[in-house]
Amino acid sequence: MKTDFFVVLCTTDVNESNGIARLLVEEKLAACVNVAAVNSYFRWKGEVCEEREALLIIKTEKSKVDRIITRIKEVHSYELPEIIALPIVAGYDKYLAWIESSIDT
Repeated sequence: MKTDFFVVLCTTDVNESNGIARLLVEEKLAACVNVAAVNSYFRWKGEVCEEREALLIIKTEKSKVDRIITRIKEVHSYELPEIIALPIVAGYDKYLAWIESSIDT
């Protein structure tokens, strides 16, 4: 089993979150995408902002991260979308094997 599994985090407008999640799974870039409602607080163009957003938690392999970033940028409505990739350092081996079997390699 591979060990280069990643979680990609992305915030998006609530209205487009399901479309992005479905796209990534349909294109076999992600095994699973969780969509959670969040309140985001951030500084943008000198102002402190508060937005109701969706957080996408994208489970994938390292080899897919660059393509995921490209696809998100192609369809995302934000000028500067949050896209952060983190390595999965440990996990349930059967779940990690499922991630591997669920996406193209």
